[in-house]
Amino acid sequence: MLDNMNFYNFIHRQIPTLIVLFSGTGLTYIFFGYLYSSYFIEISWYLLLLLISFWGYRLHRAYSINNYTIEEKERWLKTLKYFLFIYFSVWTIMFFVYVSHDIVELHYIAITTQLGVSVVSATILVSEKKLSLFVLGTSMLPITIYLILVGEPYSYFIALLSIILGWVLLYASRNTYNYLQKSQFQAFHDYLTKLGNRHYFVNLLEDVIKIQKRENNFVYLLLIDLDYFKTINDTLGHDIGDILLCEVADRMSKLSKKHKCSVSRLGGDEFCILSSAYKDKDECQEKAVSFAEELLEEIKKTYIIDEHHLYISASIGVSIIDNSQIKASRFMKEADIAMYEAKSQGRDGVILFNNELSIRVERKLEVECALHFTIQNNEITLRYQPQINLNNEVIGCEVLARWSNEKLGNIGPNEFIEIAEKSGFIIELGYFILEESFKTLREWDEKGITLEQFSINISMRQLFDTSFLGNVSKLCEKYLDTNLRSKIIFEITETSAAEDLDRLIKIINTIKQCGFRFSMDDFGTGYSSLSYLRQLPIDELKIDKSFIFEIDGINQDSNMVKTILNIAKSLGLKIVAEGVENAFQKDFLINEQCDILQGYYFSKPVEKEEFEKYLFSYKK
Repeated sequence: MLDNMNFYNFIHRQIPTLIVLFSGTGLTYIFFGYLYSSYFIEISWYLLLLLISFWGYRLHRAYSINNYTIEEKERWLKTLKYFLFIYFSVWTIMFFVYVSHDIVELHYIAITTQLGVSVVSATILVSEKKLSLFVLGTSMLPITIYLILVGEPYSYFIALLSIILGWVLLYASRNTYNYLQKSQFQAFHDYLTKLGNRHYFVNLLEDVIKIQKRENNFVYLLLIDLDYFKTINDTLGHDIGDILLCEVADRMSKLSKKHKCSVSRLGGDEFCILSSAYKDKDECQEKAVSFAEELLEEIKKTYIIDEHHLYISASIGVSIIDNSQIKASRFMKEADIAMYEAKSQGRDGVILFNNELSIRVERKLEVECALHFTIQNNEITLRYQPQINLNNEVIGCEVLARWSNEKLGNIGPNEFIEIAEKSGFIIELGYFILEESFKTLREWDEKGITLEQFSINISMRQLFDTSFLGNVSKLCEKYLDTNLRSKIIFEITETSAAEDLDRLIKIINTIKQCGFRFSMDDFGTGYSSLSYLRQLPIDELKIDKSFIFEIDGINQDSNMVKTILNIAKSLGLKIVAEGVENAFQKDFLINEQCDILQGYYFSKPVEKEEFEKYLFSYKK
C-alpha cells in the first residue's frame, strides 16, 4: 500500500493542471459550435465538463486539507479512478457528436481532440496500469472504428497508423510503469532482504499514529538489534553475513505474519516490527513482550550456512504507542533506548520502555554532555585514600577521581567512569588523572613524603588504547625518576583479563620494563580464573570490598576472603583488602596476614593537603 504513496502525491499535484487544460480546451468546442453547429450541445457538454471538473477539484482539495492515513488514501484513490475515467471518457461524447455531422471539418476536430486526450491519458495515468490501458483503449478505439467505416484505402492506412500509435503509447506507458514500480520498490524496500526499509517504516508508523489519534487504540513497536553480528561479518565474511541477515529476516517475516505485524529493516543488523491495534493498553503490553520473547527464541535457533553452524541472539527494545501527540521519531527513540538497555544488561533480552528508563537515559546523556567539559572547567579533582600495613603504618594510597558539577552536583565515579568508557572520553580523562597523579607523587617526594606505593586505576579501554604506552613514557620522562616509578601501581580490573589476555600480558610486560607494578582490583567479582592469575605478570591482588563487608562479627562469612588470601599467598602476590570499616574487620584481616588494609575505618579519600596532614598526624 505504501508503494503507491508517490503516485498519490503525483496525481494529486496533476489534478489542477488537468482541470485547467481540459476546461480551457473544452471552450474550443463552444467556438466551433458557433462556427459550424449550434450552441446547445456544446454548452450542455461543457457544463457537464465543468461539473466533473468541480468534482475533481473537491477531490484535490480533500487530499490537501486532510491528513489521510494510507487506508484512507486507498479509498481516495479508488474514487479518483472513477473521476479520471469519466473525465477522459466525456470527450468521446463530443467525438461521436462531431463525426456524425456532415461537416468534414468537425470530423478532423473530433479526431485531433481524441488523439490529444489519448496522449494525455497515457501520460497522466502512467502509474495506474489498468486504468491507463482502459482509458487509452476507449479513447483510441472510436478513432480506429471511424476510420475503418470511412471505407477508403487512405482511411484503412490511417486506421492502421492509429492502432500503431495506440500500441506505442501503450508500450511507452507500460515501460514507464515498470520503471516507476521498480523505482518505487527500491525507494521503500531494502535491497538485500526485500523487507520495507526505514523510509517505509517511518511512513507506516506515522500512519498508525494518525489512526491511534482518532480511535484511541494502542500499538507496540519492537526494535531488534542482532548481538555480535559484526563478529560473524568480520570472521566469516560479508557474503555469509548477508545470507544470515536474509534468513533472520525470513524468520521475522513468517512470525510477524502470524501475529499480523509489519517488519522492516532499518539498516545493518537492525530491524523494526509494528503490531496491529489493540483497544487495551495492558493487553498490548502483554502481547508485545510475549511476541518479543517468541521472536528472540526463533532468532536464536541454529543457522546452517555453507557448512557453518551459526548461533546469534538479539537485543529487543519495546515501546507502546499510546500518545498520538508524539511524533514517530520519538517512539523509535524510545524503542532504541530500551534496546540499548537490553544490550547493557548483557544482551539476548527484551526491555520494555518506561518513564524510569527514560529518566535514567536522560541522566546518562546529561552526564555525558557535561563530562566532556570537566577538564577545561577544572571540575575533576583527585582524592587520596591511605593504605595501612600490618604494622599500622601508612605505606601508600590509592588515587581516586571525583567530579563536582555546578548543575549536576557531585557525580560518583561508579556513574561517570562507565559513561566515560562508553563515550571514549576515558582516554582524555585517564591522561589527565595520570598526569595529576605523577605531579603529586613528585611534589610529595620533593617535600620528603616517602610512600612505598602509589596506586592509580587504569580502565580497560584506556589500557588497550594505542596511545597509552606513548603517554605513559612521555609523562614518566617529564615527572618521574626510576625510584618514583617503582612506587606506582596500576590497578586493572578482572574484566581487562577477559578482553584479550595475550595482548594484556604484552602491554603489562612492556610497561613493567619502565619500573611500574600492577595490581588486580576488585578481585572475585569478575571473570578471573587461577589460569589468568598464573599468566598475568601482576604484583598485587586487591580483594573486593563486597567480601570484606560480609565479615561483620555476627553472621560472618569469611571463607571467600580466606580462600582469596591463600590463593594470593600461593602465587606470591601482595594482598590489599579495601572496604575496611570496623575494628573487627581490621583485626580479622591482620590475623589472616593480609598485607595492606584500606577503608573508611582508617580514612575516607581526602584531598592532597588533607592526606599530607593525615600522614604526619597518624600514630601507631
